[in-house]
Amino acid sequence: MTAKSLRFQNTFKALRQKNEGAFVPFVTLCDPNLETSVKILHTLCAAGADALELGLPFSDPCADGTVIQAADKRALNSGATTDRCFEAVSRLRADYPDIPISLLVYVNLVTVYGMEKFFEQARVNGVDAVLMADVPCCMLSCGEDFVAAAEAHGIELVLIAPSNASDKIVREIAARSQGYVYALSRYGITGTENVFGRPVAMLKRLKELNSAPALLGFGISTPEHVKIALQCGADGAICGSAIVKIIERNLNNETAMLEELTIFVRNMKAATKGR
Repeated sequence: MTAKSLRFQNTFKALRQKNEGAFVPFVTLCDPNLETSVKILHTLCAAGADALELGLPFSDPCADGTVIQAADKRALNSGATTDRCFEAVSRLRADYPDIPISLLVYVNLVTVYGMEKFFEQARVNGVDAVLMADVPCCMLSCGEDFVAAAEAHGIELVLIAPSNASDKIVREIAARSQGYVYALSRYGITGTENVFGRPVAMLKRLKELNSAPALLGFGISTPEHVKIALQCGADGAICGSAIVKIIERNLNNETAMLEELTIFVRNMKAATKGR
């Protein structure tokens, strides 16, 4: 059994000591292509991201709205494969050995690739954690035992906490989620056009249960949203669709894309300080 990396734990500890929250950008790997994607990942880190959540492109991303669906399509049209996505992570890891990296995937990608092989390659290429968006916590050890496979290769399994989860579900998530908990600000799919919710009670309950740190996502697109997430009790914020929109509107100007991403991430990270 391979030991876990502890990058997420170390990062959250360091942030608490500085009285800061975490800002975690999400992008789809290989969007719009492998080479540009690697540049985007480096830009996000250089601009101040505390960790990265990276999506493996999938043909039917049921938890995502139109913005990320379009990113998945661009990536797949460019020839993205799971191996190429691992390559992008590996190339980033060579320059950023300490930043925590999680993958957001759909279970078909794991099972088609081969469960054991998937978690092995995740570890080899520098991934710390995996979130399977369409596998609830109660199903992790049913049929194929994802928990055992992840633990064997030192990969943490991240769970999603819906804003309307029952106390029973919140308890199970708190007990089983590793690295962090992806706390949803509201019910539904991703997208900045939707309302940003404030699940204060759920976040409070996760803390009472000594869960892994909670990162609030869904609908977060401005520095003010980041501040509100921290005020609600989250340990940080995840932003995806707003970042992917920057990529989308600058597909024909890579320089402008990277510059806009840099400014956006710096502003979002600045909102986590002095909480």
